[in-house]
Amino acid sequence: MLLLKLSDVNFRYNSIRQGSAFELKNIYLDLFSEDFLGILGPNGCGKSTLIRIMCGLLKPNSGTMTLENQDFTKIHFREKAKKIAFVPQNINTIFPFTVYEIVAMGRTPYLNMLGFESKRDKEKIAEALKLLELEHLANRGINEISGGEAQRVFIARALAQEPEIVMLDEPNAHLDLKHQINIFKLLADLNSSSGLTVVIISHDLNLTGHFCKRVIMMKQGQIIKGGKTESLLTEDNIEDIFDVRTEVKYGILNKPQINIIPS
Repeated sequence: MLLLKLSDVNFRYNSIRQGSAFELKNIYLDLFSEDFLGILGPNGCGKSTLIRIMCGLLKPNSGTMTLENQDFTKIHFREKAKKIAFVPQNINTIFPFTVYEIVAMGRTPYLNMLGFESKRDKEKIAEALKLLELEHLANRGINEISGGEAQRVFIARALAQEPEIVMLDEPNAHLDLKHQINIFKLLADLNSSSGLTVVIISHDLNLTGHFCKRVIMMKQGQIIKGGKTESLLTEDNIEDIFDVRTEVKYGILNKPQINIIPS
């Protein structure tokens, strides 16, 4: 089922301080139920801008977006929050909320007028804490834990939101190797077991190649290529997009393994 559709979406960002401009141009993208989509591309190509448009944090200058065949701009923000959860790359917290309190924020779209948590809210918070291995940190302040632990807290908040779609902007940026793999594996498990649709920006070609069903490759504000992961992660495509030479082999489970060849 088609969940999210972008048709000829364009976005322009003007930087007064730097005297420059950035554009997303002619974006066409279909996101389907139970998709696991990886967004690849070099720094500055528009990946984060695109994902922020997809979750409603930025408004396109032109083009159309639909969510389950409804005009995206006419859907109430509370209803959008029940459909889409977003995990940004860099999260700064000013107030000393506890881990539990931050994960509980994911239940905001479901709270009654008094803001009290129901039994279901508490169950979903506990479930998210357990999934991300955060139960032992529940009463710790968010500023008292490591950057990698904090990243997992905000992923837990997104899952507590019970979305149909979760979008993540480089969730592995602050994680050690074990938790990088665990996050991808958790998302893949939720994708297959509960039908969660996942959109993820990543610079790790090997994790993307192992877990993502589809990828799009971006360059200079445009989607250059898109399709099934196995057919897109080729040596020629990677060199075209990233300007680096690689060797692509197929190993465990017939998944692409990418080795970088230093120039």
